[in-house]
Amino acid sequence: MNTLQKQKEIERNIMFVGTIYDSFEALEETLGKLKLEKPLFITHIAKQAFAQEIFDYAEKKPEIYAAPKIKTTDKRPILH
Repeated sequence: MNTLQKQKEIERNIMFVGTIYDSFEALEETLGKLKLEKPLFITHIAKQAFAQEIFDYAEKKPEIYAAPKIKTTDKRPILH
């Protein structure tokens, strides 16, 4: 796989990660509005575990940089 193909694959994967994270956010919001505390808690923990897995993966890949210490109002994982 050449460098351009590899970069496009990384960008596509980052897009998928963002989409999955956004789905967690939407599910949390819906469960919160429905006042379903146990499913909301489980979803929150799953979202945190998903984000941690992404950061752990990104730290192992030299072509991906994860900046976990950057503060932002957006709570999605930051991948560069």
